[in-house]
Amino acid sequence: MTLAVPSLPDAPTATSLLRVEDLSVAYGRTPVVHEVSFAIPRGGSLALIGESGSGKSTIARSVLRLLPRGAGKAQGRVAFDGQELLGLSEARFRPFRGRRIGFVPQDPSHALNPVRTVGSQALEAAALTDAPDRRAAVLDVFARVGLPGPVRVYDSYPHQLSGGMLQRVLIGLAVLPRPELLVADEPTSALDVTIQKRILDLLDELRGELGIGLLLITHDLAIAAERTDEIVVLKEGRIQEAGATRAVFAAPASAYTRQLQADAPALNPDRYRRDADERGVDAWTTDTTSSRIEVRGVSKSFDDAARPAVADVSFRIPAGTTHALVGESGSGKTTTVRVLLGLETPDSGQILIDGAEIAGRTAAELRGIRRHLQLVYQNPFTSLDPSWRVGRIVREPLDQYRIGTRADRAAKVAEALDAVGLPLHLARRRPDALSGGQRQRVAIARALVLEPDVIVLDEPTSALDVTVQAGVFDVLLRLQRERGLTYLFVSHDLALVRQIADTVSVLKDGRVLEAGRVADVLSHPREDDTRALVDAIPSPHPRSPR
Repeated sequence: MTLAVPSLPDAPTATSLLRVEDLSVAYGRTPVVHEVSFAIPRGGSLALIGESGSGKSTIARSVLRLLPRGAGKAQGRVAFDGQELLGLSEARFRPFRGRRIGFVPQDPSHALNPVRTVGSQALEAAALTDAPDRRAAVLDVFARVGLPGPVRVYDSYPHQLSGGMLQRVLIGLAVLPRPELLVADEPTSALDVTIQKRILDLLDELRGELGIGLLLITHDLAIAAERTDEIVVLKEGRIQEAGATRAVFAAPASAYTRQLQADAPALNPDRYRRDADERGVDAWTTDTTSSRIEVRGVSKSFDDAARPAVADVSFRIPAGTTHALVGESGSGKTTTVRVLLGLETPDSGQILIDGAEIAGRTAAELRGIRRHLQLVYQNPFTSLDPSWRVGRIVREPLDQYRIGTRADRAAKVAEALDAVGLPLHLARRRPDALSGGQRQRVAIARALVLEPDVIVLDEPTSALDVTVQAGVFDVLLRLQRERGLTYLFVSHDLALVRQIADTVSVLKDGRVLEAGRVADVLSHPREDDTRALVDAIPSPHPRSPR
């Protein structure tokens, strides 16, 4: 295969802010990045894209000198503003990190100290600035990244904020010192589309005002297409293709890039359309007697909240269809799901399963209902017990419900793993020996093993790259066809919702803003807030170069 690689001069030029030449990285004796080269001018932007394990984050950490000490070894050349970085001592490199090179890590839950307030940690970033009032500077940047109630966020501990809010905190702290280069590792993967757009607009604004360069690591090809000037496509640590973003997406030269493009919902609007057409369900006008799930006027308040978390929410899901809940962070999606699953008690309203209300049921009856109502969590990296082997993880629901003999359970585990496309030998592995996509398939197998009628999918692929996401949804849609499963799909990816779901409810401040068939609501929104959500979907058409 002929690879398209960037054309690089032999030496740094005056316009190069970051220049990477022949970068190779190994963990121990295992090489993971092979002779990667690229350059970013001042104010320019470049995206590293590729599936999990392609070397994207390793390259970013090499630039930041954050490879595991004693385990990661980088060779080649990394020059920042003409200064070679790899040969610097840690003491000489320290003034670069944070002040001149900002970093937004991928996982916000592990990036902040859980026993210190957000504000106390933010002041450390503010210390890198010349701001006379550091607290005011922190509050200002929190407001700029779209955090509601900056003072409350400042005074909160990390566990008191949602994942999306924590990600916005990290982005704010990274841009607060006004670095010359921002390295952003999946900076918007935990955010809904409107906040994502606000963050990306802010990064564009800072690039324009201050000449900040951007090295973006992302699995969202639509964002890369819309927001970056150059792109490097990686697979197994090697460049498959590189060049101007518009040119690469208009005419990808490598089969791998074409596959990535085909698997991205925003870049390939017909990826799942065949499945939707095959179902042929006019779900929103179906008689309510066929509803598998019905939520009627549900409200829920919490003592410390100024407004109800959920107010008079209603929707129904006919058997064998997919209903999506969409909306900004704090719109009530999670609370609605928790009420449906019986993890919260509603203040008012009704939840009906197959026409039977669950209120007033005994604990034994509720346990029986929950057997047929399963959940796939958002993050496959935290939802599986790291000390258990896959076989035990998938078998646990069978053990809890005391279903069958030991041999029966083993057979059901094998059947569930096969249903999600995992070989049986993986049952002996622990989660840390699996890829992100394999972990999420394990989570789906665990949900399937009880043969439920309804599965709640809470952002099931937001932590996964597009190729793995496509594989997971291929499995989910196949299982829906084969078993008649009913899905409640919670997502901030409206491009995916448009293809996967039959019906949708748009939530805002705990209330249903509008609802109906996906084709009607997302193609012809009635409400301004719904239009804002739709308009924030990344465009499949790359922007013109800056």
